[in-house]
Amino acid sequence: MLFNSIDFLIFFMIVIPLYFILPFKHRWILLLASSYYFYMSWNPIYIVLIIFSTIVDYFASIKMSQVEEKKKRKKYLFFSLATNLGLLFVFKYFNFFSVTTANMLNYTGIHIQPYRINLLLPVGISFYTFQTLSYTIDVYNGKTKAERHFGIFALYVSFFPQLVAGPIERSNHLLPQFHRNYKFDYDRVKSGLMLMLWGFFKKVVIADRLALLVNTVYNNPENYQGFPLILATVFFTFQIYCDFSAYSDIAIGCARVMGFDLMKNFDRPYFSKSIKEFWARWHISLSTWFRDYVYIPLGGNRVKLNRNLMNLFITFTISGLWHGASLTFVVWGMLHGTYLIVEKLTEDFREKIIDLLKINKESFSFKLFNCVKTFILVNLAWVFFRANSIKDAMYIIKNMFKINLFNQIQFIEELYNLGLDKQEFWLAITSIIFLLFIHWTQRKNSLGSRINREPLVARWIVYYGLLFAIIIFGVYGGYDESQFIYFQF
Repeated sequence: MLFNSIDFLIFFMIVIPLYFILPFKHRWILLLASSYYFYMSWNPIYIVLIIFSTIVDYFASIKMSQVEEKKKRKKYLFFSLATNLGLLFVFKYFNFFSVTTANMLNYTGIHIQPYRINLLLPVGISFYTFQTLSYTIDVYNGKTKAERHFGIFALYVSFFPQLVAGPIERSNHLLPQFHRNYKFDYDRVKSGLMLMLWGFFKKVVIADRLALLVNTVYNNPENYQGFPLILATVFFTFQIYCDFSAYSDIAIGCARVMGFDLMKNFDRPYFSKSIKEFWARWHISLSTWFRDYVYIPLGGNRVKLNRNLMNLFITFTISGLWHGASLTFVVWGMLHGTYLIVEKLTEDFREKIIDLLKINKESFSFKLFNCVKTFILVNLAWVFFRANSIKDAMYIIKNMFKINLFNQIQFIEELYNLGLDKQEFWLAITSIIFLLFIHWTQRKNSLGSRINREPLVARWIVYYGLLFAIIIFGVYGGYDESQFIYFQF
């Protein structure tokens, strides 16, 4: 069930009123049943995986809570990790590692055929696996208490707003909220609906429109050189942000309507002035997860410089692999790891240059330079994320800057044959400018708080303006065309 579908609208309009009508003690039953139904609308059989993981982690955490000595709790933690990561490996990574191993052996002269298993990747398996893993790790470390209400814990694992694409919640933040009685609050409901509306706008008006040109170019990159490749890459940069942040906005808004607070997942990432800052603003729930459960356990920055740099590189390589069982994602993660290493190694040198040239770090021009620099680096990395293969990615990198006058004149003539006609193309450009303008106005306050300060008439003009823009300018297609990018992860 896609958020941007009539099915979800009907689902939402049934679940929300029932939630507030039911007595508090029965609400968890409604939410759990709704969450399971929401997930089963993709493939009913895979609900078994969620239930199995839930049972394993529930009993593992209960057993750990009954043992005071940390060493004796380790076997239950290992059981949880082995079960969850084992399922993730079988469904998501088995074929990748099988093919990669076979290719490596073939290269050394040992010729074998890779063994493949034909299994459909369960939607959102990486998200709910990481969410429940963080819970059992926190119980093991004594950072959170084991939840003894099985139904509430099952709801924590499968809560429908953020089940398939996050935010990846922490147990000490989300679990206690299921024990609170939230009453209907007009301002909170309005705020949640407004955030959902903004999410729908970013998804169907911006992301799905940009996807038409991106898919045209990236699915046949060998047909293009120069500006078409640059344009498609920049469009994908905004497509993936609008697509993924839209899901987060709708999830957070949907939960807020019912009274729940989900963590912020994006904070205007393309206004970042460094790669380090970018990762503090992009997919925050995942980046903080890797920080807390991979980077810090490896030693973080509490070790010698060489080891610290290795920890960064390992963390981001694993992060790339988390996104998908493909070398393109691994290279994307390694690139960001390399960016961060270079930033760290050159930090003192850059500070000396700034002092030598007497550059004002607070000046607009300096901030703009760093934003543009970071944006370009992020764009180059996105090439590997979006490309269908390493071969395609390398072709795009090599040919996107091959610009000659004749080819570009021809490109201008064929600009409106790249998946968007003239009207649709300029609508896409206008929507990107509008997005950047909104982000610029959010420097100090969120969009919702700014709108709430406006007169009543102005607020309703904004509400209806967004609604009509979604209806009139939205791009609507089949399931494959309109599903969220991060569903595949």
